[in-house]
Amino acid sequence: MSEKNTVVRSMHDLGIAAWFGGSLMGAVGLNGATAKAKDPTERLHLSSVGWARWSPVSAAAISVHGIGGAGLILANRGRVAAQPGAGSNTVVKAGLTVLAAGLTAYSGKLGKTVDEHAAQGGEGATEPGAAASKTLRNAQKQLQVIQWAIPVLTGTILVMGTVQGEQQKPESLVKNQLKRFGR
Repeated sequence: MSEKNTVVRSMHDLGIAAWFGGSLMGAVGLNGATAKAKDPTERLHLSSVGWARWSPVSAAAISVHGIGGAGLILANRGRVAAQPGAGSNTVVKAGLTVLAAGLTAYSGKLGKTVDEHAAQGGEGATEPGAAASKTLRNAQKQLQVIQWAIPVLTGTILVMGTVQGEQQKPESLVKNQLKRFGR
């Protein structure tokens, strides 16, 4: 069996990179830009349109990352089970991935709520206006937190992937084997 996992590693890395970059750009660029619209009702609707256009790409990125991650776990199952730190990194990273995916899906639900109430206007995509109903205000306040939680989680997943790459360097593998045998 080949020692190279180029396809699944690329899927894993490109998927998380797109997910991280898209979520960060949306929070900073899209939501920031739409807050500059003169019409308060347009602010909410334009942000919702932008996020809706990104949603299928985001879903594809999450799927590609998940398939690549599963492929890497399968290909490296022996190392993940035996190498100190590899198993715990994999478990934590998988948990963060599930949490980030759940928050991404939930943010889409909240985004639909914001768009349904766009006629009430807002200071920005996640900042309620004076006329905001309780429903709109709650959705925007939750999105205000989630829009930053997703890039923090996906950025952490990226870093944890880097740690896993470092664990696969020959010197790390030899060092861990020597530790296993008490040398």
